[in-house]
Amino acid sequence: QVQLVESGGGSVQAGGSLRLSCAASGSTYSGYFVGWFRQSPGKEREGVANIWTGGSLTYYPDSVKGRFTISQDNAKNTVYLQMNSLKPEDTGMYYCAASFASRWYWDGRGFDYWGQGTQVTVSS
Repeated sequence: QVQLVESGGGSVQAGGSLRLSCAASGSTYSGYFVGWFRQSPGKEREGVANIWTGGSLTYYPDSVKGRFTISQDNAKNTVYLQMNSLKPEDTGMYYCAASFASRWYWDGRGFDYWGQGTQVTVSS
């Protein structure tokens, strides 16, 4: 079992930055994937970043590449999502999730543990 708690959401103007945090607890002794996802009303859930906690591999979809950076502090069991040059279309509830599976998908399949989410609102 893994428990995830997100924090750091808020409201910013377009062009601004936010850093989200995902603190993990529980069975975190082995390497696994932690992903950040977002969802807004009327839209499907979308993955925006993923990191392998056992190393330095990171993954991004084209929609956020160059603007979002995922990183980790293993000593704190925390994964961060630095979001720069934010756009109104980045607005949504942001969730972090953990996957111990060999395969995962940007729509969230393969992720078994989810946090409660943190709201990000970007105004124009």
